[in-house]
Amino acid sequence: MIGRRRWISALVGAFATMTALGCSSGGGSGAAASGTGTGAAPAVEMKEWKVGAYLSLSGGDAEFGIQTREGIELFVEELNAKGGVKGKPMKVLFEDDKSNPQEANNKVLQLIDRDKVIAILGEVASSRSKPGGIVANKKKVPMITPSSTNADVTKVGPFVFRVCFVDDFQGQAGAQFAVTKLGKKKAAILYASDDLYSSGLAKEFREEAKKLGAEVVIEKSFLQTETNFTTYVNEIKDSKPDVIYAPVYYRHMAPIAKQAKAAGVSADMFVGGDGWDGMAPEDRVNMEGAYQTTHYASDDPSERVQDFVKRYKAKFSREPSALAANGYDAAGVLADAIKRAKADTPEGIRDAIAETKDYPGVTGNTTIDPDRNAKKQIVIVQFKDGNHKFHSTVAPK
Repeated sequence: MIGRRRWISALVGAFATMTALGCSSGGGSGAAASGTGTGAAPAVEMKEWKVGAYLSLSGGDAEFGIQTREGIELFVEELNAKGGVKGKPMKVLFEDDKSNPQEANNKVLQLIDRDKVIAILGEVASSRSKPGGIVANKKKVPMITPSSTNADVTKVGPFVFRVCFVDDFQGQAGAQFAVTKLGKKKAAILYASDDLYSSGLAKEFREEAKKLGAEVVIEKSFLQTETNFTTYVNEIKDSKPDVIYAPVYYRHMAPIAKQAKAAGVSADMFVGGDGWDGMAPEDRVNMEGAYQTTHYASDDPSERVQDFVKRYKAKFSREPSALAANGYDAAGVLADAIKRAKADTPEGIRDAIAETKDYPGVTGNTTIDPDRNAKKQIVIVQFKDGNHKFHSTVAPK
């Protein structure tokens, strides 16, 4: 036993010496000495910037995720054609969270623990960005949501950012537009009570409309599983509002508009938020005259927007939505941060994202404020002839 112990002790000592000298049984191809001191693991030289993206590529909000993915893909393709960042290409690993918050949580864990991504893009819906952001923040990997507007999303911690405006601004802007610009004084509100985005916008609109002297004559809430809105529409109609604020997602707004039309409620009574983006052309015909707050308009005459629209159409054979534009800008802000980062680590990239100022995106210039939110303009569009038409902008607060 004594001899065996001495033999084992000698073997362990020899292995420790090999480790200290940087040897490994696998040959260590692609590895470099870290220079961080005794006991530090060898640093692996990155050949590409591996980024994770978790999106609703199936399920109820699939169009949101698909359009966002297309925007990200276009930016990355163009970036890599120009040489990438710091001479390395960016590679995005897409995961489908199936429009489910629990799946969002799981996918972020997989991207970080299994795939070892250096940063995360996603989600679009606030109800999925928040749980995903909690994971990213705990793991200390920076996350940028392209389009989640609920204020709580970035409050989960210092590693979570957004490149879009926040719902307090959006809800207030919607109320100011309806009451001040359109002259509406009697409002109805229709929203999903079990959705963070929808209920948050309803709250902001309600409070701002009352401050401006308008009366909320009726409020109706529903669960996200609801598909028949006829009863709600008729109750709203009977209350005789002159504007209906419906801060819901496109999958709800499409049947609401159709059923409202059948009930004799004109579409031009509706005002909504950016959740209406993603609506199919056959559904937009029921939205004639309705107004929406959103992130950009594809018919904005600016050269920056029109150049983006041209390139997007060439690749995907359809007009880019606000979701696609935000996906493009989220990837752009991340690439810009990687370029400026003092250290090629998640922490270094996080610090660079926080320092973003006047990044020239398709949806406007982006500056990240101390709360990790983007100071951005809001664009108001109106549905005309089945399309969004640019109406006006609201300057950032």
